[in-house]
Amino acid sequence: MPPSLSVTTEQLPKSQVGMTIDVPAETVDATYERVLNRLASRSKLEGFRPGRAPRALVEARLGPAVLREEVVETMVPEVLRQALEEKSINPIDNPDVEVVELERGRPARLKATVSVMPEVTLGEAASLKVATPSVEVTDEMLERRLQAVREPMAEITPVDREARSGDVAVIDVEVEADGQVVPSESRQAMEAELKEGVLLPELLETIPGAKVGETRAVTVKFPDDYGEPRLAGKDGTIKITVQGIKEKVLPDLDDALAKQLSDGKHETVEAYRGATREQLEESAKELAQLAREQAAVKALVDASEVDIPDALVERELASHLDSLDRSLHRQGLRLDRYLEYLGKTPDQWIADERPEAEARLKVDLVLDEFAKREHIEPTEEEIDRFIDEQAAKDEELKGRLDELKRGPNSRRFFVSRLRRLRVLERLSEVAGHDVGAQT
Repeated sequence: MPPSLSVTTEQLPKSQVGMTIDVPAETVDATYERVLNRLASRSKLEGFRPGRAPRALVEARLGPAVLREEVVETMVPEVLRQALEEKSINPIDNPDVEVVELERGRPARLKATVSVMPEVTLGEAASLKVATPSVEVTDEMLERRLQAVREPMAEITPVDREARSGDVAVIDVEVEADGQVVPSESRQAMEAELKEGVLLPELLETIPGAKVGETRAVTVKFPDDYGEPRLAGKDGTIKITVQGIKEKVLPDLDDALAKQLSDGKHETVEAYRGATREQLEESAKELAQLAREQAAVKALVDASEVDIPDALVERELASHLDSLDRSLHRQGLRLDRYLEYLGKTPDQWIADERPEAEARLKVDLVLDEFAKREHIEPTEEEIDRFIDEQAAKDEELKGRLDELKRGPNSRRFFVSRLRRLRVLERLSEVAGHDVGAQT
């Protein structure tokens, strides 16, 4: 039985463990012998057949420094493996190891710093105070929905007047940044509906009131992740020239149209309006529940403590950067050029993204710990049923049902997704209730 190691540990900041490993002299000497035998068997020295040179001559030719390095490379991985196993430590990256003492005939000493999964000090979910927003479905909201469903049926008619909200404007668009026109963003005779969610808010404030032939300009701050690298993170000037104005005229909502819009389910306008209001109220409840779940997650994360190791943050940042690289590649762009357009070095990008990466990791770690405490782990039958439900909602997934259930990566995705949904449901149930409804 090989001599045992002596291993002492200490907790370090950032979820790291310091290890001091004392290796018996017998193990050191045995490693030296093994290394010398291996090197001698491979040696090619003048005057001797390959592998037949005396070990003493091989050792002298190598020198103590080279021999010591070979011993370190041979002994350290095995010693470290034994030490980690003895202390039941599961590293999340390669440990940093320092050889403090190593000499033939004497015990060796190693020092290692190991990053491990952090311990989460979970907040008390039942003591959290989380409000459930109350969203009232007003008559104005109902009218907007009834207008929206009739929009595809609207007649679009050219008019000779200034542009108004809700109109369709025919416009020429020219975008400039750093004094130069960006051709990829310029458009000719583009039809744009003047309503929220279609155009940038700055354009919605600028175009109404303009007449045909009139040009207006507005300065816009483009987001850092904008698809056109020449505009990403920069101020740009958008010039709009109005070439035409069209008015949208919606059909009247009568019994016939109500029947058509409801696929024959409702015979009258009143019945259709009532059903539409019920749909809006159901959607409002779902939104309120989603808002409560999000508030509960934030409250639990804020009430919990976790010291996230740098190794996890670096892994998260590397994954994010790899996803960005692949996304840019699909658009025919290069990551280095993209960062250049942003005016950032890779190190600056990493520094800017680090707080968000740490925040994402804290949420994941806290919710994973909550899942463990609440014993939330879907069964195989529940996972299969969940995959069936998801596939039923998506035609593309429906044709890959067997593949999704059997593929390890796809199954792992659905397991993670189902577990997270169960966690959110359970957290919303146990979290303290309303401190006052929000409207």
